[in-house]
Amino acid sequence: MRIITGKLKGRRIQIPKGLDVRPTTDRTKESIFNKIEVYKYLENSTVLDLFGGSGNLGFEAISRGAKHVTFVDIDPKNIRLIEKVAKEFDIEKQVRAQVLDVQQFLNGFSGTYDFIFCDPPYDYEWMEEMINQILEKEWLNEDGWFILEHDKYHNYNNHPHCFFSKAYGRTTVSIFEKHPVDSK
Repeated sequence: MRIITGKLKGRRIQIPKGLDVRPTTDRTKESIFNKIEVYKYLENSTVLDLFGGSGNLGFEAISRGAKHVTFVDIDPKNIRLIEKVAKEFDIEKQVRAQVLDVQQFLNGFSGTYDFIFCDPPYDYEWMEEMINQILEKEWLNEDGWFILEHDKYHNYNNHPHCFFSKAYGRTTVSIFEKHPVDSK
């Protein structure tokens, strides 16, 4: 897995055997970041990467100009990998990595972020609750985006906060805004 563009372009994230992650494909990642760059600025943004896994999305965001990324993952091995890669890339001051269940994290004190990336297991039982919690609490800045990767069995086209949804193979990316799309 590689960083596509930016200051870390071409750097690789080596995923150890046995690590239980499903990294976002380069094609999907490129599409997500192209959408962001057309409508938003990553420069100096703050990012929350829920279900951080290998750190793929958060590291791409830093490479493209994000100021800081907070990674949350329940698996200590994933967080160790994220911390190791941050050190190798010499960006550890821009990274905070936390071993914690995402529901626990979201039930705690909310910070506000410009972008929230979320790539949960496709069968994540708290998917609907998590979406509502992120949109209803103060997790997103006023014009922030919540970017969710999910499978084809979840459809958010009719969700009042979802303004974009597109399938990339087995993965669908849906993007939500804090305010209902119709209220703009």
